[in-house]
Amino acid sequence: MNLAKTVITLLALSAAACGRAEKAEPAPASHEQTEHTSPPAPSAAAPSAPASIAPTAAASLTEVTDPSQVCMVNNQYMGRPQIPTTVEGKTYYGCCPMCKGRLETEVSARTAKDPVSGRDVDKALAVIGKRENGDVLYFESRQTLAAYRAN
Repeated sequence: MNLAKTVITLLALSAAACGRAEKAEPAPASHEQTEHTSPPAPSAAAPSAPASIAPTAAASLTEVTDPSQVCMVNNQYMGRPQIPTTVEGKTYYGCCPMCKGRLETEVSARTAKDPVSGRDVDKALAVIGKRENGDVLYFESRQTLAAYRAN
């Protein structure tokens, strides 16, 4: 096997680890430039939300009650348990070995800004809100989550 085929094979394996195994083309060389696919939308016959999501009055944002189903690097609800990573006694979750590595080494991957207060939030301690498209936001408290919903 020549070097180019080896690189393409490794990139394809990396893509599979990130939940994109269904794509036939090789993954891009830089994980930071990729977008992870969202879990499939529920069918009409499926329940409106998985048990790990607590429905709220605001249909556009639900509280995630199981943070293990969030890739905290891509800030995306994945709908299934992710790879846990413990840093300084706190558990973070990533969707693939590259995300796990970033969580272990990059403080910026483990923190976010509360969209209401503007303060830095540790993702392992945050209240997590999920939009309908699977994007997640991190809040320092349920009070700031409620304030966000009110606007």
